[in-house]
Amino acid sequence: KYLPVIESALNPSAKSHVGAGGLWQFMPATGRLYGLEVNSLIDERCDPYKSSKAAVAYLKDLYAIYNDWMLVIAAYNCGPGNVNKAIIRAGGTPSNYRGSFWDVYEHLPRETRNYVPLYMGATYAFAYHKAHGVDYPTPPLPLAVDTIMINRPMHLEQVSSTINVSLELLQMLNPEYRLSIIPATTKAYPLTLPTERISEFI
Repeated sequence: KYLPVIESALNPSAKSHVGAGGLWQFMPATGRLYGLEVNSLIDERCDPYKSSKAAVAYLKDLYAIYNDWMLVIAAYNCGPGNVNKAIIRAGGTPSNYRGSFWDVYEHLPRETRNYVPLYMGATYAFAYHKAHGVDYPTPPLPLAVDTIMINRPMHLEQVSSTINVSLELLQMLNPEYRLSIIPATTKAYPLTLPTERISEFI
């Protein structure tokens, strides 16, 4: 649960300079590999629910390869290919490597050498903040939302004008629609709305 804090600061619309996107900062090819639709109209890397399911599947697959969570976190950051190269440079064999992240540390990309300790630090901070006198206010309750399936093309402006919900709020609740268009021509797509507006919309 701490990875998306580091990856995107929990911003589902976050984009990186190298093309990664969403809460989990998937690259387009990796997102597609794990079932996320990424094209000019839809970017499901920005859908918190779908991208989280994809990230869990990806992390599970990486763990099946490395059997070590720190190597998994490293591979999540720089890709398993780079981790395998680091293992080989450290004198190991990727298929049966039983060393640690620290054994391959100096052979990893610089960003990854920083990334894993950053993850460890964030995990520690979340777990032990009170022991260091760090506290935070209770966050407000999130907006209650629900989804409805849309089976025809629709612009979020149409929805906004129909049920008097701001376009900005609709875009925040539906960050996967790149142009604020639900392209439901061949299949249904979800529309997330405040719960109290669902029946009015229907």
